Amino acid sequence: MATYLIVDTLLDKPELYEEYKLKAKPLVEHFGGEYLARGGALSLKETDLWSPTRMVLIRFPDADAANRFYDSPEYQAILPISRASARRTMVMLEGI
Repeated sequence: MATYLIVDTLLDKPELYEEYKLKAKPLVEHFGGEYLARGGALSLKETDLWSPTRMVLIRFPDADAANRFYDSPEYQAILPISRASARRTMVMLEGI
């Protein structure tokens, strides 16, 4: 079953975040992930629980692939770049 990685990002240091993006994309793809949306225009319809800012949507073949990506030593090595440049909420959602 496909698993979607949903990330909402508020950029604090956009120039530093660019470094993270360049390093994360090949890792996502290595673990079978496919970017479906990346920072596109948002149209908020209901925001009772959450007001997203900059959304990324990545589809992985399954939860195992998504977790292997996130837990990989390679991704963990670049995660500090993201944390130094942005605040994020990340959700893994099993889907169809």
